[in-house]
Amino acid sequence: MQTRRLGQRGPEVSAIGYGCMGLDFGYSHFLPEDGAIALLREAHAFGVTFFDTAEAYGPFSNEELVGRALAPVRDEVVIATKFGFRDGSPAAGLDSRPERIRAVAEASLRRLQRDRLDLFYQHRVDPAVPIEDVAGTVRALVEEGKVARFGLSEAGPDTIRRAHAVLPVDVVQSEYSLWWREPEREVLPLCAELGIGFVPFSPLGRGFLTGKIDETTTFAEGDFRNGLPRFAPAARRHNRALVELVEGLAAETEATPAQVALAWLLARQPWIVPIPGTTRVHRLRENVAAAALELGADDLARLTAGLDAIEVQGARYPESLANLVDR
Repeated sequence: MQTRRLGQRGPEVSAIGYGCMGLDFGYSHFLPEDGAIALLREAHAFGVTFFDTAEAYGPFSNEELVGRALAPVRDEVVIATKFGFRDGSPAAGLDSRPERIRAVAEASLRRLQRDRLDLFYQHRVDPAVPIEDVAGTVRALVEEGKVARFGLSEAGPDTIRRAHAVLPVDVVQSEYSLWWREPEREVLPLCAELGIGFVPFSPLGRGFLTGKIDETTTFAEGDFRNGLPRFAPAARRHNRALVELVEGLAAETEATPAQVALAWLLARQPWIVPIPGTTRVHRLRENVAAAALELGADDLARLTAGLDAIEVQGARYPESLANLVDR
């Protein structure tokens, strides 16, 4: 697989990474432990060298799973993990106090079976803790050899600048896809200015951009998409226009809608590495193959013009989760 460097200071990784969350958290189709380990090792066999997890996924079980699966190839992969929630639980609220960051780092090192955390993100910005204190704590962990690189997830431009002044931010992770382009306004230009790599999560719109979801689709109990306004039936019906646009280009390029959505992201900047997740081997193979799909200038122009003409309906998160979005 092609590789990319995540910004000026980030690691060199596969052009397509793997988001591990859905293996046992957030959705409804989970794999047994042996199946999840086999899938992670299959991803590595396909050339994936960048894996994304967090203590909050489970909580804790996802890191343990990733640690066991990738232990045999620990020197060949980059694993990103995250801190930022009280007791590791998003439901318990935010917690980026320095003592909590240190506790998470030590626990994540054990669960991931690593001597150093390759990339340590603040999962969500905690307004109760100055970002300077957060960056200063991670800087100390870097100096102690426990963390290699520092990242921020879903951080706004002011937060990124303030953190970067204390400890250079290596990577920013935010939702970014054909149906959520907000990072283009301020975050991506700032990443270009500061030499920061960018990792889009939910690059396939939590499955919507694959074309396999419409207004009649039902999600199992416990699937977090049930609570997202963008996945309300009326919003899905309206937003099918976006999928039809992608499907049209996919047919012309002999690709799948998912591959077009990933190739579009890869074409935005050479320091962007999306992290689609899946629990199915054939979808994994499909996602990995997107790294070889090159959309032409005319294709990209048509796609962008079509996107600009479509107003996506539905908020990303309900009001109850508004505090998780940094501005």
